[in-house]
Amino acid sequence: MPTVRFTDNIQRHVSCPPAEAGGETVRAVLEAVFRENERARGYILDDQGAVRHHMVIFVNGRPIRDRRGLSDPVPPDAEVFVMQALSGG
Repeated sequence: MPTVRFTDNIQRHVSCPPAEAGGETVRAVLEAVFRENERARGYILDDQGAVRHHMVIFVNGRPIRDRRGLSDPVPPDAEVFVMQALSGG
């Protein structure tokens, strides 16, 4: 079952302990986590269900490509890592 981890920086704003969540896509895995943590959903996803601009999600160390539909595949033994994106210059 995929493991979902959130950075400590995110956890300063909303509690998101690591979780195991079933699903074959990023959307399905995150929805399983968010069923138990609705507050995290609002912090990670916008009101349209897309990844917020200041967030980035990795599956097994690779950034997801579909930030709107979250359709990227998630293998059964994957690690999904959610973090805040850095910007600036």
